[in-house]
Amino acid sequence: MALRAVWLIRHEPGTPLGGTVRFSRRYPTVEKRAKAFNGMTYVPVPEDGPFLRALLFQLRLLDDDKDFMERRDGCSRINKTSIYGLSVGGEELWPVIAFLRDSMIYASVPLVEQALSPRPPLISISGVSQGLELLLGIQDFLYSSQKNDTDLHTKLSQLPDLLLQACPLGTLLDANLQNSLNSINSVSVTQPQKQPAWKVGAYKGKAQISISITETVKCMQYGKQDIADTWQVAGTVACKCDLEGVMPAVTISLSLPTNGSPLQDIIVHPCVTSLDSAILTSSSIDTMEDSAFSGPYKFPFTPPLESFNLCHYTSQVPVPPILGSYHMKEEGVQLKVTVNFKLHESVRNNFEVCEAHIPFYNRGPITHLEYKASFGQLEVFREKSLLVWIIGQKFPKSMEISLSGTLTFGVKGHNKQPFDHICIGNTAYIKLNFRIADYTLTGCYADQHSVQVFASGKPKISAYRKLISSDYYIWNSKAPAPVTYASLLP
Repeated sequence: MALRAVWLIRHEPGTPLGGTVRFSRRYPTVEKRAKAFNGMTYVPVPEDGPFLRALLFQLRLLDDDKDFMERRDGCSRINKTSIYGLSVGGEELWPVIAFLRDSMIYASVPLVEQALSPRPPLISISGVSQGLELLLGIQDFLYSSQKNDTDLHTKLSQLPDLLLQACPLGTLLDANLQNSLNSINSVSVTQPQKQPAWKVGAYKGKAQISISITETVKCMQYGKQDIADTWQVAGTVACKCDLEGVMPAVTISLSLPTNGSPLQDIIVHPCVTSLDSAILTSSSIDTMEDSAFSGPYKFPFTPPLESFNLCHYTSQVPVPPILGSYHMKEEGVQLKVTVNFKLHESVRNNFEVCEAHIPFYNRGPITHLEYKASFGQLEVFREKSLLVWIIGQKFPKSMEISLSGTLTFGVKGHNKQPFDHICIGNTAYIKLNFRIADYTLTGCYADQHSVQVFASGKPKISAYRKLISSDYYIWNSKAPAPVTYASLLP
């Protein structure tokens, strides 16, 4: 697990190059390893100039390049992650991790310890998660407590020294760069026991452990016999351990109910000291079997001082939490819509938030509306051509609700009305937004009684769970399938 190179690029529209490399770091020793591992498929890391041009081109951020290009914009190149292949000098550099935040592009190239042809699955490349974690750590460091460009320049000037500690020789030890800065600025103190790289300093105070499990469910429902609906759950276990001592040891167990969906694609924090091989080998790429590992999932670790993500996981749950159907039909100048939702009986009927956004973009403002809702309230944003169905905190006892209505639209303004490349004509959709506290779709929970702590004092242990929606769409069943269907395929 190592990185070949890291870049920070300021996106500057209107300039000759479209951007400026504000920071870059290459690791020659890792580059030699890449050449040995990749063999004939090895592509060297380019200089900053060619890399800048290739990356801006791939991200469609060049001012003079807005035309469609098949090798970058074709349907066969739909990108599902922040991983790209850059065309440099007639060869393709892959994988390149890159994302844009606050006019700054964060990029890195992880080491792939095998040949690149055919391309190995991303889940088998451990350096991808390392590279993304480092870039997110750099982003947090640059923009925490930043007030102006002078502060940003100061932090950029500190990066070379910080990466010497946080990522020596391309191997990530601690993605929290503030820890490295504190280590540089602090006075050296003799410790009776060597501090781990991810923990700088020691905690003094009341012992307590907080565990938070957040699951995000994505879903695409089409209401068609020839197109399968898709859904997937991704979970994150966040921890905050306030424990005295240089190297306290903690073991947290995640458990599932009898009918819970097994956790897959598990990625752990570097502070985890050991892990059962059955936990790491469970992958969503493989066909589900009855013998799939279903826990308990034990994570022994030495915690850092700050909050951290103990692990990430995915899961293939048998059904989505809310089933829906959407029918839209044009009759002359009017538009008739029918919406039905059903909460699955296994899902906890206690929402913090539950609402459905029904956009009618690419049309004029809503001038007339007649509707009937069996439950909840409907808010109308006429100028935005948007209906918001506020379902509330509970579904009725029947677990089913419906909405029907007839809409009339005015003349569309040239630049005032919302536009959506997908929501064109009959290709309409509903987006569901909901959040359920003290609940996970997989049933995953942290067993507070099984938490093992090897440190002075008995800590107070608290655990929380919640389920939230993300990209949860119900598509018009009268329409052809939109291209976003591919975004949820494994």
